[in-house]
Amino acid sequence: MDGFISTIQRYSTKDGPGIRSSVFAIGCNLNCKWCSNPELIEAYPKILYHPERCVKCGSCAALSGGTIRLESNGCVIDRQRCTNLNECAAICFHDAYEHIGTTISVTELVARLLRDKAFYDQSGGGVTYSGGEPALQADFFIETTKLLKKDSVHVALDTAGNIPWETLAPLVEAVDMVLYDIKTFDNTLHKHFTGTDNALILENARLIAEMKKSMIIRMILVPGINDNIEEIERRLNFVSDLGNAATRLDILKYHRLGAGKYLRLGLQEPMGDTPECSDDIAAFAAQKAHSMGLPVCIGG
Repeated sequence: MDGFISTIQRYSTKDGPGIRSSVFAIGCNLNCKWCSNPELIEAYPKILYHPERCVKCGSCAALSGGTIRLESNGCVIDRQRCTNLNECAAICFHDAYEHIGTTISVTELVARLLRDKAFYDQSGGGVTYSGGEPALQADFFIETTKLLKKDSVHVALDTAGNIPWETLAPLVEAVDMVLYDIKTFDNTLHKHFTGTDNALILENARLIAEMKKSMIIRMILVPGINDNIEEIERRLNFVSDLGNAATRLDILKYHRLGAGKYLRLGLQEPMGDTPECSDDIAAFAAQKAHSMGLPVCIGG
């Protein structure tokens, strides 16, 4: 059985307890306008172009048949017309092009993850499946978990929960912890800014809590979208209703660190000039969560 991933981020401290290896799956059935990993949304290989690495030699442009133009600030790629972008990227010796997307077997992935087992054991860490949406490859990650469990590795699943319960439940059962995104509580907002409503997501959160599975709830704050007092309070009330299963709330401040990826993919950045989340709004949400008895962390 093979999976489709982008990278394995080693020595991560933001995706669960301890030192972890985060496996980034490719493919997501949400399309959040604030997504900082747009290269992981569509489930096919991609090529990013890094103009800052380009030496403007013109080799790729010469091979492209006119679909890549060399300009003063680098290459302009007509991705709709370019039929040999893989070949053009392959002749670049300066890493201006980056390939995203690797097919990997369960056994190969586990072997690579176990290289850092000493760090997991010493720090109380482990492995986290992230993305994208790893639950879209549920069978692959269930089999990966079975092998990791033979070596007593702690496993966490980072999911948006927009998955039918019959598919999601076996994966949740297999792992030790779930990192769960509650992007907005308002259904209209959720549908507008992610492409789908949140009824299934909220219901699955309740079902995971009923399983008594340890959950870290992740709540992103995006200025002008889901950072108003009413929206914050509604999400916090929902988290509180999950009971003891919600062991921590991570408040994630919207940032613009992923904006450059849209340019490298030849896409328009959908958030425009939306500012980053302020410290004051994050502190307000944290204080409100603390007053409700919720363990809270700003930044995950």
